[in-house]
Amino acid sequence: MTGAETVFQTPTVTYSIISLFVFLTGLCIGSFLNVCICRLPEGRSVVSPPSACPGCGHRLKWWENIPVISFLLLKGKCSGCGSRISWQYPVVELLTGLLALALLHKFHLSLQFAIMFLFSCGLIVVTFIDFAHRIIPDVISLPGIAAGIAASFFMPGITWLDSVLGALAGGGVLYLVTWGYYLATGKVGMGGGDIKLLAMIGAFLGWQSIPFIVFISSLVGAVAGIIFIIVSRSGRDYQIPFGPFLAMAAEIYIFFGSWILKTYLAGLSPGT
Repeated sequence: MTGAETVFQTPTVTYSIISLFVFLTGLCIGSFLNVCICRLPEGRSVVSPPSACPGCGHRLKWWENIPVISFLLLKGKCSGCGSRISWQYPVVELLTGLLALALLHKFHLSLQFAIMFLFSCGLIVVTFIDFAHRIIPDVISLPGIAAGIAASFFMPGITWLDSVLGALAGGGVLYLVTWGYYLATGKVGMGGGDIKLLAMIGAFLGWQSIPFIVFISSLVGAVAGIIFIIVSRSGRDYQIPFGPFLAMAAEIYIFFGSWILKTYLAGLSPGT
């Protein structure tokens, strides 16, 4: 019996306390992710200076830095100048907290839980930066590739070779797609950031995840792109960031990938 299994056979009240602690910790980490989302595209330090209003420079007090609660207390406005605070802040905090809870439920208190949570935090930062700036910072994806390969030595079901092949396959697949699109149209259809992001995803999840993630991200991205073009009446050449769809597909694979693949393969087996 593992330590994780022992923890989750304790009384419900203990499980509730652990879950609450993980959720609150996730909220706090989400607050830090907001700092990364705002500062990394500008090349600023995520450590200093302390958080301040981007409009008036008002240095936030401790009670103005409480995840989600401060946003509600301030009614979504800066206490210094009264300017609106972006909804991104509570959304990222809540998303991180809820994702921490979901990963806890799936992996229990284990090293795999910690690794997948840190990986997911990176995907959250990438998603919001790519939506806002159409870039995926190398400071996340490149160290992420190395971190994913290192993590494979501690992850059940993924060998270091799976991880290395995943990084190569992830980066290679999108590179070939991008190169082929350029040869066919003379236009760059996908940035280098997407290539490096899928390489990072492959390093964490193994080469086995790449076909699933490419298919799901392409399918959802295509549907979202069509809907956006129809609603916004933008031209077909409008570029929609692909990084968020890769990140979403990676999370779907983490939680449901095995079940989806088993269900699909069972449907293909004779006699079903």
